[in-house]
Amino acid sequence: MAAGSERDARSSESAPQGGTVEQAKEACLRLLAVRARSRAELAQRLAAKGYTSDVTDRALDRLTEVGLIDDAAFAEQWVHSRHTFSGKGKQALAQELRRKGVDPADAAPALEAISSDDEESRARELVRRKLRTIPASLDRDKTIRRLVGMLARRGYSQSTAYAVVKSELSQGDADLSDPELD
Repeated sequence: MAAGSERDARSSESAPQGGTVEQAKEACLRLLAVRARSRAELAQRLAAKGYTSDVTDRALDRLTEVGLIDDAAFAEQWVHSRHTFSGKGKQALAQELRRKGVDPADAAPALEAISSDDEESRARELVRRKLRTIPASLDRDKTIRRLVGMLARRGYSQSTAYAVVKSELSQGDADLSDPELD
């Protein structure tokens, strides 16, 4: 057997179809440089690139071992960011984490970090912002439906959404009838 063909035979044994563990780790590092990702997201991306499940598992295990993949930390960061900047409620956040493949045991502590007061406060901010764009001539019932619907789409419970909307609308009515404004 020629020396070159021996090398080719060895490289095909060490490099399974789809790439090596090192190539898979590099692909993961490029993805993680953009934003944090869950282990399941990375596995899905590697599978789409043609990496075998064995190579994917070994690469992800190594990155987990050195602390670059941590689903609990990912969940905490995701929940904080999406609640603070996108105004998402707990229900929507839990669904997003499920879609990203985060284990419920890793997601639960992150979701519990949002208290009902935090959620209510964020919902109030969203309603106040939306009220500035709703025409004053719009029927009160239609306004309530629009605002409750907006909060429901963002993952707030029906009871929280309705209570916040009623409270904010009554606060707005009190401001309009305040004699000091005249």
